[in-house]
Amino acid sequence: MDEVTGHTKRELVEYYAAIAEWALPHLHNRPLALVRAPDGIQGELFFQKHSERASIPGIEELPAELHPHHPPLLVANRPEALVGLAQMSVVELHTWNAVAPDLERPDRIIFDLDPDPALPWTAMLEAAELLKVVLDEIGLRSFPKTSGGKGFHIVVPLTRRQGWSETKAFAHAVARHMAKVVPQRFSAVLGPKNRVGKIFIDYLRNSRGASTVAAFSVRARSGMGVSMPFSWDELKQVTRGDEWTMRKAVERQRSLRADPWHGYWQTRQGVTATMRRAVGMD
Repeated sequence: MDEVTGHTKRELVEYYAAIAEWALPHLHNRPLALVRAPDGIQGELFFQKHSERASIPGIEELPAELHPHHPPLLVANRPEALVGLAQMSVVELHTWNAVAPDLERPDRIIFDLDPDPALPWTAMLEAAELLKVVLDEIGLRSFPKTSGGKGFHIVVPLTRRQGWSETKAFAHAVARHMAKVVPQRFSAVLGPKNRVGKIFIDYLRNSRGASTVAAFSVRARSGMGVSMPFSWDELKQVTRGDEWTMRKAVERQRSLRADPWHGYWQTRQGVTATMRRAVGMD
């Protein structure tokens, strides 16, 4: 699968079998987008959202009425689904910010911190901490994970009260607010020229139909890093966005004495008028 590190397809299958118990809660009933690497990650990659006439073992299709005028969306709710996907050379698992059957009201916001490659890692750590502070100040609890690539994903769980447009508008407002308050560190405008020496806060993943790599997903990049949840207390110990490999990810999960995202599933919070005003909306 990876010519550089020598990771094999068998290792990929074994990883998804071993990590399934931790990964599945983050996948349950969430529409999937898949990244396949039939010729390895150095070969051509294929992005897939539908079964495309080929049955995938363990994968279920959502009712067509949940996504009208499109082929049925896919979900992975069972361990055999992850194994089946890996056997079909699926490396990456991306998910929506909504859970079936209610796909019109997101249950989370994700901020993808996307850095200028020239920035030192300390800038990423500082950026994540600054975003956490702002979210804390306006009353939103957040949970970090590595992207498995260059940066971090900051996940904000929500009760499902608002639609996509309201949720995305708030995420955009937070990004603009950060870029206004700390302009030397953040950008809220897409494009490489707009993030020179800065970190782009990608709020665009909060659109209907957009997806973000799931917790515990492998990445189709050299080294095949894993998108790994961690606690805010661990932030300064994280040294890279792709720090956890497949082997290290399983070892970490088996050795943990406490869930680094403790309280995530029990968090009940929503975006209020006061929060919107705090980031310059209304």
